[in-house]
Amino acid sequence: MIASHYSYWVSMALMMIGLYVVMSHANLVKKLIGLNVFQVAVFMLYISLGKRADGTAPILDSAFAAYSHPLPHVLILTAIVVGVATTALGLALTVRIHEAYGTTDEDDALKRDSAQGEPR
Repeated sequence: MIASHYSYWVSMALMMIGLYVVMSHANLVKKLIGLNVFQVAVFMLYISLGKRADGTAPILDSAFAAYSHPLPHVLILTAIVVGVATTALGLALTVRIHEAYGTTDEDDALKRDSAQGEPR
């Protein structure tokens, strides 16, 4: 049972690792890496849900065969584009935070912001 669903177990383990990295680290770059690991785990889960063991590509053929569902694969293509845009925006914000506060650690940036008094 467990060996036949290894892709689900791997994706769940990657989700937990990504969530742990996002929650436990104060460094913004490490948080973005954890977010990307979590995204890849979700991609793997959806792709493995859409695959059938005896399925073929959903191309019209003379013989009727069992097809793998194409919708999860199409959704993942869109999610990859959104993930790349999210990562680019997160990195751009991290660069701006580093320029403004001299650190990528969120605790240090909050301390420096509260020490300055008024927001920028």
